[in-house]
Amino acid sequence: MSTFFFTALALSFAALMCFYRLIVGPTLPDKIAAVQVIGTKTLTILVLIAVIYGQMMFIDIALTYAVLLFLMVLATARYLETGRVVE
Repeated sequence: MSTFFFTALALSFAALMCFYRLIVGPTLPDKIAAVQVIGTKTLTILVLIAVIYGQMMFIDIALTYAVLLFLMVLATARYLETGRVVE
């Protein structure tokens, strides 16, 4: 249990460092990458919570969150390339 706690704490600290990059990031791709890393850390923490408490519902939530995060990155990339999301 303590290993999971320290792992979650380390992941939270890494997400906070990425949040700093999100705020200060000099370019837009840096900010997008920071959002993606924060989302990945959040997914990992959700899976750790699922393992700790034995609730597989959190894994379903993590998978849904992963799909939404992927779609957000695709929409942002399309917007940056063409200037609009939907044609």
